[in-house]
Amino acid sequence: MSLTDIEIAQNAKLEKLSTLLKKNLDFSDEHFEPYGHYKAKITNEGIKHLENNKTAKLILVTAMSPTPAGEGKTTTSVGLGDALNSLGKKAVVCLREPSMGPVFGMKGGAAGGGYSQVVPMEDINLHFTGDFAAIAQANNLLAALIDNHIHRGNNLNIDLRKVTWRRVLDMNDRALREVVHSLGGSGNGYPRQSGFDIVPASEVMAILCLATSLNDLKERLGKIVVGTNKEGKPICAKDLNAQGAMAVLLKDAFRPNLVQTLENNIAIIHGGPFANIAHGCNSLIATQTALRMGDYVITEAGFGADLGAEKFINIKCRQSGLQPDAIVLVATVRALKYHGGVERKDLNKSNIDALKKGLSNLDRHLENIRSHFSLPCLVAINHFSSDTNEELVFLQSYLTEKGVPSAVSHHWAEGGRGAQALAETLLQNIPEKTNEVNFTYKSSDTLWQKIESVAKCIYGASGVSASKPVKRLLEAWQKDHGHLPICIAKTQYSFSSDSNQRGNPGDHILHIREVRLSAGAGFVVAICGDLMTMPGLPKIPSADKIYIDSDGKVTGLF
Repeated sequence: MSLTDIEIAQNAKLEKLSTLLKKNLDFSDEHFEPYGHYKAKITNEGIKHLENNKTAKLILVTAMSPTPAGEGKTTTSVGLGDALNSLGKKAVVCLREPSMGPVFGMKGGAAGGGYSQVVPMEDINLHFTGDFAAIAQANNLLAALIDNHIHRGNNLNIDLRKVTWRRVLDMNDRALREVVHSLGGSGNGYPRQSGFDIVPASEVMAILCLATSLNDLKERLGKIVVGTNKEGKPICAKDLNAQGAMAVLLKDAFRPNLVQTLENNIAIIHGGPFANIAHGCNSLIATQTALRMGDYVITEAGFGADLGAEKFINIKCRQSGLQPDAIVLVATVRALKYHGGVERKDLNKSNIDALKKGLSNLDRHLENIRSHFSLPCLVAINHFSSDTNEELVFLQSYLTEKGVPSAVSHHWAEGGRGAQALAETLLQNIPEKTNEVNFTYKSSDTLWQKIESVAKCIYGASGVSASKPVKRLLEAWQKDHGHLPICIAKTQYSFSSDSNQRGNPGDHILHIREVRLSAGAGFVVAICGDLMTMPGLPKIPSADKIYIDSDGKVTGLF
């Protein structure tokens, strides 16, 4: 009987992180702050210690549009990192932190799987070093300061109907999407309608993941627009003098987290915005730090390349000057069949016809990466036990005919050894010098033009629609914020805003339901279709299977 992911993680032989850091990075005690034996925060001294090291090659792992179960980007990232290390290359995996929403919801944990995991897996999936809690507290402190200011006389003349700042919780809870608070009399403040988002959707999360220093963090927090006054002028967090206290809550959370893989290679896990409702990348400071720690940095961007990779390039690269040296696009036989029309319950059955039909989804992602972004790309075929040899041979032959390098990877079952073919293919196809990345739009384009560019160029939409109030908001923001990039929030299961449109739907209209200004993070969010920034739990949530025994042993986590 095969072991579960959590059993594999619990049976792992971990090395003390202090030993790994001193051996591999020449770290001294002042360069990191231990959180027990197997977790640590890198200190400012540690970051300075690495400053003179050469810059590594940056490898971005993304994927085709996934099935509801996900296609294994994190697992592939970890397996690829371990494989590169086994080949004598110094590689560091740099990933996002999991949210407890999916852990207890539908997907389960997000620390990899099988024999390609980051550990301690239980800690990483449950609270970790407290970063998400700090982000939630900073977000909710600002919400409390807004309501307190209104209650204490409202000197800023805040319009109660135009307060846009929402509270957050790191749990899927549809009951909190829309709420009315401050009921129960005048002593409890002024009642108004508001709501909750999940922590990965908080602008504070995005700010923490894009800030370059504590001073930059403070400045960005101060720029958060929380609403308008009765004259229609924006009210910012700095008007409430909130940025200092918020930054204090975030001072430890701002420092990257250090852990290890099952094969005792160093990994950084820091920040956790979702790619379907936010920008989907780990923190900039984590990526920049990792680039001074080895020869190769393997990082990932959430969900399909139309979401995470697009935002990595158009938001993170634009703001930071970073650029991937190569992109690894994860594809699976089951996802191709899913986009070929096969229902989830039948994905384990061989079906070459459906696989052929689903190639249209993979083709569009490849076209976007290679032709639109002008970046080198290879396909990692993440192997599942249900894949037939016929299906795998057909897929690799198809990619070879298209001139796309590929490798079947068995990292889930075999760890780094199972990803060696993928690592070797990557090493053979990284150019000495990468072409300058091509952004989807110019900073000088209008906000509406930017949305149209992503919709048409990346999603293949024929047009974009929005209500008059949405268009009026974009027009109102154009003067002061028109230079900002766009962060489109939409379903991860389709290029369109309708999750039922699989494959590569043509001639679809992208409908913008709502827009939000994230002035501190430095982008404008366009929410499409029926996407919710506070997810709900499925009929049978993952929480149903999670248990702890009398000895404290956790089971069912993933």
